[in-house]
Amino acid sequence: MCGIAGILNFSEKRVDPVLLVRMVERIRHRGPDDFGIYTDKRAGLAHTRLSIIDLGAGQQPMHNEDKSLSIIFNGEIFNYVELRKDLVRKGRSFRTRSDTEVILRLYEEKGEQCVQDLNGQWAFAIWDSKRERLFLSRDRLGVRPLFYTVTEDAFVFGSEIKSIFAIPNVSREIDPIALDQIFTFWVSIPPRTIFKNILELPPGHSLTVHRKQIAAQQYWRLDYAEGSKNVGSAAAHEEQYAGELLDLLVDATRIRLRSDVPVGAYVSGGLDSSFVTALVKKFTETPLRTFSVTFDDAEFDEGSYQNEVTHFLETDHQEVRCSCEDIGSVFPAVIWHTERPILRTAPAPLYILSELVRAHGYKVVLTGEGADEMFGGYDIFKEAKIRRFCAAHPQSTTRPLLFRRLYPYQPYLQGQSDAYLRAFFHVRPHELKSEFFSHLPRWELTSKLKMFFSEDIKSQVRSHDGYADLRSTLPPGYSAWDAFCRAQYLEAAYLLPGYILSSQGDRVAMAHSVEGRFPFLDYRVAEFAAGIPPYLKMKVLNEKYLLKRCANGLVPPSVMKRPKQPYRAPDGKSFFHGPPLEYVDALLSSDRIQQDGLFDSLAVKSLVQKFRQGRAIGVRDNMALVGILSTQLVVEQFVRNFGDRPFYAEHRAGTAPVCR
Repeated sequence: MCGIAGILNFSEKRVDPVLLVRMVERIRHRGPDDFGIYTDKRAGLAHTRLSIIDLGAGQQPMHNEDKSLSIIFNGEIFNYVELRKDLVRKGRSFRTRSDTEVILRLYEEKGEQCVQDLNGQWAFAIWDSKRERLFLSRDRLGVRPLFYTVTEDAFVFGSEIKSIFAIPNVSREIDPIALDQIFTFWVSIPPRTIFKNILELPPGHSLTVHRKQIAAQQYWRLDYAEGSKNVGSAAAHEEQYAGELLDLLVDATRIRLRSDVPVGAYVSGGLDSSFVTALVKKFTETPLRTFSVTFDDAEFDEGSYQNEVTHFLETDHQEVRCSCEDIGSVFPAVIWHTERPILRTAPAPLYILSELVRAHGYKVVLTGEGADEMFGGYDIFKEAKIRRFCAAHPQSTTRPLLFRRLYPYQPYLQGQSDAYLRAFFHVRPHELKSEFFSHLPRWELTSKLKMFFSEDIKSQVRSHDGYADLRSTLPPGYSAWDAFCRAQYLEAAYLLPGYILSSQGDRVAMAHSVEGRFPFLDYRVAEFAAGIPPYLKMKVLNEKYLLKRCANGLVPPSVMKRPKQPYRAPDGKSFFHGPPLEYVDALLSSDRIQQDGLFDSLAVKSLVQKFRQGRAIGVRDNMALVGILSTQLVVEQFVRNFGDRPFYAEHRAGTAPVCR
């Protein structure tokens, strides 16, 4: 895994190498092992390398023989071995053993259609000097990031926004529309980012730049049309689906173990990571070290399940214990790497976990991300199913009792009366017709946080319709899909790449030069899962039914039977637990809130007092506090003081991770 950056001047002016060096210096954490730059006429490419495959060679930028093609690549192509053999049969020769050269030779063979053959996670750029054409591509599901902007003189791109901000004439300004989207959907809708005029290449897209002509093309998307067909009976197809799925997951895991450095795995204590670890142990001879994070707060801790999994699978295990003080300490660093506001602190413990992984000499870990999206694991899917069930008989007094089956890990919600839960999950008639039915409760709850916006921001976003923005990006045929499949698409196409794989994934792992690999996000697995009938994903209210059938006997029985508990971490109290945090006081002060102009200073002051007095309760208060503080950190580190010493450096605890 690496970091890439580049500039394409619109004139014949040669790119200044000093600018390229500045760009990769900002993302050196993504690749501390090596770096290189290349300039050719109007184009300049820069690369910082994390050496994982072909350690002795594979330096980038990489070129073909006459240097008419040059590539910089961030990611891994897991089927590069098979692709290389096929290219050799066609007469192509290779100078390295790297997957980077495979992409380059495949581009020589197939041009921009080469991405169709790739199985992996990537963001790469190829400069074709003969055609004066720059080609960029991002992987199907958005595992690896890629951003760009257009100035008066040039097209500028990079793995992270901070590399683009290293260019002096690139403005740094918060986009109120993106802020409104984040405080609705948790993410901004690509290509929009939190910064005005900084764009994100969406997952499954490629982009070409020829002189001043810029064109993005979608080459892949999830399609649930087949899965929406209720074909045959469950019994007739269940065994066949389970067998095919297990075969796919075994192979997806096998090829993700390809590496010239040791590969570890995360163990959360849930089904998904346990299953991935079991597949490694059962079907390969690869020795495996596992890593996990535990919490001082028992509400969030899954240590007992993690221990059971690691003992059952006999792995060499290391864990890091995380306290509220730890989260508060590293949070500025986390936002420096996420480069966007976030509404939960969950990325912070994963940032600490990746530090532990790196401290033990590991660069690569397998994780279970993607299983919930692909196989129907989240409570949001269960909630939508129950809400529809209750709406069909609104006078029923027994059906609403099913709401007790939702969110067992949220004590505040579970402590409410039956009448409260009926009102909370109530379905209004117009919602049943909405293409966003499954997600309306979540988005409406999040939207209530906008009460903290300043009057200026409210006026700028008042006429904005975020739902229309999202609706414009939906695929053809979406409205005809099964309701369960529509809910899956909303999770997989937006929250997964925009938050789970980004703020909780790539950004906090690569902060410590650690690469995550995700067998459940092999595109073959994703396409197969999209074609599975919904009744095999959630059988009545048994989530991930087919996946559990595949995992039966491979993971501890207790893990198979335990209720779904998503990964969570302590939120607002992390900033008011223990000694006062200077940055919290500074950024949430009334003076600073007024100066930055994004939030209402009186509303924020009242919220902060609730936390200081221990009166903050429920999800909304926590999301509001984290969202406001993280936004203020974005402003502080990227708008106010970018180029100075990173703000977070003054607040990062200097102690090593606590592990055992």
